[in-house]
Amino acid sequence: MAPSKTKTMPHKSNNHKRYLADDVTENASFTIDLNGSDGEGKALQTVNKSNDSDFEGSGSEDGDKDGEEEEEDSDAESAKINIEKKEKEKAILPKDAEEEELERLIFGDSAGFKEGLDNFSLSRTAGMYGDASDEEQDDDEDLENVADANLFFFDTGPEAAPAGSVAVTKADASEDEEDQPAWDDSDDERLVVSLASVPQLRKLRETAEDDMVNGKEYARRLRKQYERLYPAPEWAAHATGKAKKRRRTMDDDESGEESGSDMDVDDDDLSTQPLARLLKDADILSRNTARGPAKRRKLQAGTIDIQRLKDVSKAGPSAITSLSFHPTYPLLLSSGPSSTLSLHHVNPNPPNPNPLLTSLHIKRTPLTTTAFHPLASDSRIFLSARRRYFHVWNIATGQVEKVTRVYGHQHEQRTMEHFSLSPNGKYMALRGSSRKGGGVINILDTRTLQWATQVRIESRGGVADFAWWSNGNGMSIAGKNGEVTEWSVQEGVVGRWNDEGAVGTTVIALGGNSGRDDWIGGDRWVAIGSSSGVVNIYDRRAWSEGAEDEKLGANGGIPKAPKPLRALGNLTTPTSQLAFSPDGQILAMASRWKNNAMRLVHLPSATVFKNWPTEKTPLGRITAVAWGRPTEEEEREGSLAQVAVANESGHIRLWEVRA
Repeated sequence: MAPSKTKTMPHKSNNHKRYLADDVTENASFTIDLNGSDGEGKALQTVNKSNDSDFEGSGSEDGDKDGEEEEEDSDAESAKINIEKKEKEKAILPKDAEEEELERLIFGDSAGFKEGLDNFSLSRTAGMYGDASDEEQDDDEDLENVADANLFFFDTGPEAAPAGSVAVTKADASEDEEDQPAWDDSDDERLVVSLASVPQLRKLRETAEDDMVNGKEYARRLRKQYERLYPAPEWAAHATGKAKKRRRTMDDDESGEESGSDMDVDDDDLSTQPLARLLKDADILSRNTARGPAKRRKLQAGTIDIQRLKDVSKAGPSAITSLSFHPTYPLLLSSGPSSTLSLHHVNPNPPNPNPLLTSLHIKRTPLTTTAFHPLASDSRIFLSARRRYFHVWNIATGQVEKVTRVYGHQHEQRTMEHFSLSPNGKYMALRGSSRKGGGVINILDTRTLQWATQVRIESRGGVADFAWWSNGNGMSIAGKNGEVTEWSVQEGVVGRWNDEGAVGTTVIALGGNSGRDDWIGGDRWVAIGSSSGVVNIYDRRAWSEGAEDEKLGANGGIPKAPKPLRALGNLTTPTSQLAFSPDGQILAMASRWKNNAMRLVHLPSATVFKNWPTEKTPLGRITAVAWGRPTEEEEREGSLAQVAVANESGHIRLWEVRA
């Protein structure tokens, strides 16, 4: 094959030349001769269109015919597929009468639309009481001839309980429909429950004579008891959309003090309810409050029979700094820096041991000291904090009174956090903040809450602590330098004596009975704690033996440097708590500066019980100790006393001492 004419163009690399045909059409095809020489191989050869058959197998006329036949075959196949698709499609059948009727009912038609326009009326009652059909009229005519006895019957309901034996359910007329139960059981009215015969249900009684109730009243009281013990949280009140109760605020505009003493009180809160209503579920109203002296049982030295009872409270928001038992009722008062005062019913029996009766919260007032009034006839609670005021809560009337100042002694009484009530209930002693001249204690009258008198001692560093005599006519005041002053309300300072080996006196306590009520209060034991942890115990009965001859002499017959009966060095950190049991046979001493730093001392031997507490006794850092008298029933069973111990975590644990 002769090569076609080409023209060359310079190549970009190595000066090679590119060859192009002179006459090249758009449909021209090229082929490369691989068998030729190098010169021939470097040229592109033009070929005719018929050469395309070399690649597709249709270079000859037979190939063209075959291509035409293949095109005809493909057209035929596509036609067959279209025919098959049309055959597979279902033919649309005409609508029958049933389908047309259904379509007319659903979508309507022009005739129905015109009929609706014709029958349209603006009257509200049109069609509401339209003409009834003939069948309905026939039914009405048939019912007119039926006797009334065959049409209706009277539902008499379940048999009612005998009159007067079951308490009637208290319906709340103002209760909303949303508060109504979703379902009522008709059998509840026939159910009769005795509250007095079951010990666990006595707390549901509202009066001492309350006994038989029906099922609905029983369910209502159970629900009320549960809501009282577990009040609805704040998030639940927001979730249900119930409005918050109206609150009244006792602000300082009424008392003339700063707004930090605001106190919020709910109108329906138990904390402001009278004492009878407050204690109605505690099963203690029916008990005899006039109790005589307990039968004296002597404890043996060495070991003590002590049993742990159910805890009064678990860990709280702050430490418990004050504990106090009610003089008559089995009630325990507790408070701390959380500004909340709690009142528990001391009843360690299941299923709900030591329930919380109520609590009182005072804004921004970290409580330091709280106490019941010593007399059973007075239902007031005194509470104070590191503030220039204190509160008096009368749980018999629900009123809370605020005392803002000691008139004429404001500069000496800048804080009222430390106070003590006399056992006879006549006086309230406030430790003054002024150290000028030694120390000051202001005495208030508990009836009028006005200043009555003042005690001033000569002691370097001021007053460390003080304790009332058991008859309430005087007190023993311990100065920080170790000097103790005996002071009488009528006579003033009776005498002074020094604590042996005193190193930073911290606390003082009185207990027992010396047998001479007319001489320095009649208390037998005096316990004084120091910053070194040593506790000195003095026996005043030994003083009284020689006091008759020396009563008219100097210092009122009190030795100026008496010898202690025993100096106890069981505590290695400063003594913070000293408390005698009601009968004076046990002294509890504790320190808050070390875990489990508490010991019980037997009197009159002045020896420490060696079997309690143990290493596993969960005491913690003790912040408050209080002794309580058991109930008459518990005393008959051998119970001698109850001791409550509180710590920094807010736990209040309870033990029972048996003899």
